[in-house]
Amino acid sequence: VQLQASGGGLVQPGGSLTLSCATSGFIFDDYAIAWFRQAPGNQREGVACIASSAGRLDYADSVKGRFTISRDNAKNTVYLQMDSLKPEDAAVYYCATSSLIGWCALTETQYRFWGQGTLVTVSS
Repeated sequence: VQLQASGGGLVQPGGSLTLSCATSGFIFDDYAIAWFRQAPGNQREGVACIASSAGRLDYADSVKGRFTISRDNAKNTVYLQMDSLKPEDAAVYYCATSSLIGWCALTETQYRFWGQGTLVTVSS
């Protein structure tokens, strides 16, 4: 199982970024995918998740209305569209997956496989 996160970078407050998580080595359609983030000195926190069927989504309160998670099962890839970025969104973002059929969670203990992080910096 491999997950490759990409798309991080430097953006000004109020700007947008789209992160991608390309996956391989498992039956993508059967797995939930989540995005987590960790800022320096902070614990890793769940940001958004999408269930295997894409019918179930969940977001952290801090990003609701600004971030959108989606999946392209044909490309085995999950995206995190981040709009109206704030300085407090700056962190290393990780994608993770596990075989959670029909549901997803924002708790890291639910996820077995993790990708490397991609750094998002929000600064003027």
